[in-house]
Amino acid sequence: MVTLDTSKKRYRLRIVDPAYPAFNVYSYSARRTTPLGPVCVATAVNKMEGWDVEVIDENNMRWYGPRGNTCGANHEFLQQLRPADVVGLYGGLTSTIPRLYEIARYYKEKGVVTVAGGQHFAPENIKEALSSGVDYVVMGEGEETIKELLGILSGKGDVNKVKGIAYIKDGDVVLTEEREGITDFDKLPLPDFSLVRYAHIQVYPVERIRGCGMDCEFCTVKGRPRYASCERLLERISFLLETKDARKFFVVDDLFGQQRDETIRFCNMLKDYQKDIGRRLDLGVQIRLDKAKDPELLSAMRQAGINFIAIGFESPIEEELKAMNKRLKPADMLAFTKTFRKAGFLVHGMFIFGYPMKKGIDFRMPVVERVKRFKNFIRKAKIDTIQVMLPVPLPGTELRQRLKEEKRLYGLNDIGWEYYDGNFPIFEPDEPMTAEEIQAASMEIMGRIYRFEYLFRAGINIFSFPYIIFFLHNIKYGWRVWYRSWRQSIIRFAAWITMKRWRSAFKKDDFPEKLRMAKKHNKA
Repeated sequence: MVTLDTSKKRYRLRIVDPAYPAFNVYSYSARRTTPLGPVCVATAVNKMEGWDVEVIDENNMRWYGPRGNTCGANHEFLQQLRPADVVGLYGGLTSTIPRLYEIARYYKEKGVVTVAGGQHFAPENIKEALSSGVDYVVMGEGEETIKELLGILSGKGDVNKVKGIAYIKDGDVVLTEEREGITDFDKLPLPDFSLVRYAHIQVYPVERIRGCGMDCEFCTVKGRPRYASCERLLERISFLLETKDARKFFVVDDLFGQQRDETIRFCNMLKDYQKDIGRRLDLGVQIRLDKAKDPELLSAMRQAGINFIAIGFESPIEEELKAMNKRLKPADMLAFTKTFRKAGFLVHGMFIFGYPMKKGIDFRMPVVERVKRFKNFIRKAKIDTIQVMLPVPLPGTELRQRLKEEKRLYGLNDIGWEYYDGNFPIFEPDEPMTAEEIQAASMEIMGRIYRFEYLFRAGINIFSFPYIIFFLHNIKYGWRVWYRSWRQSIIRFAAWITMKRWRSAFKKDDFPEKLRMAKKHNKA
């Protein structure tokens, strides 16, 4: 068991959110926000006597931050400046795991205790982590577990009594008793974003609900939803407004509106709060398509300042929706989307291209036809922004287990964790498609929406503003119409730049050769 120097009076915990392996479609958003999980864990430890805490988000660092030679932060500089006794490593994104292990090995060589946690660390990956520089793996939510673990490491006690961790003892992996998910969220301190050093946070993540009961095959978030009070969520928002002058928020709940009546009550509370303080806030949420059938909910959301909604469309192809355990039909999806747009929401559509069919489903569709279906649906739905990713068989999901049993997964020796970000094919797709085709197809679909010409459209929008207001004879409605068009043009042009940079980074990578070898080994 690895322990701390008990003669010290104060200790430091540094939590690191590892850098993405390369520039990708998430990079733009990552520079404007930060993951909520590391902040929550850091805040819990910061309340402990004798502990100093900081969070380093390697994907969001200002120009004066200590940058490394290749990517992320310069940890040698950080360790010289403010030596850490324990380093926590956030494994929320599987594609960052190679970087996480690189950081873990660095600190372990320095004699620092390393602790990792996050969605990546399903039971199948725990042994890998403990042999890659990680001393302890936290399984599940970390606010209570990390406090118990640090308390024992800095004093006396049996680490085996800490629930929800894994470690090596006498060469064997030890798993302690499972810890149940937190249900009393009011006992947790408000997340303290001042602990995130060097970052420039423009959009602040907040939450009220943990868990999701949709049970999608490809998703790692499972279990009965657990709810904090509406008052607690409003307190988080007001605290950030007062301490950080925050105006933009994203509710990271997997599905906004799971507790319908309480959601409406929260929206009404937030509306009244903004009226009282005389400021207008801007919120984004993730929500199910079928919530469009609830006009009272939509009205409450709009009045509360919720302008942006992210929706998991997944696919406009009915057979694929069934394979994902989705219970909607494409025609309904189209109607619901139009309802959201009519209500005034900016809609971001998240799609999965080339989802693998389950055995027994006789469905074949060429890439060309699939691309056509996607483009037609997006055009008819008039979705403001889109994200088309390839299926990612994440650790701990039913999708990964199914593909593994079908012997379709490419080996990690050929296609490593760094490619598990939705931009690369990870398994052998359904016939008649090829891995190369589905990768090109996802970029082609997004390329239809994100084009250079939107730079000129944004300029036209600026000059057309007074004419639109005059023509519509309604300043409030005219502003909404103009702003939607202007914002859409700006985002689509920015996304075009992002895609161009991603293609440039891809050309420098040797993925095509890795894919060729992976397919060869898979056939063997």
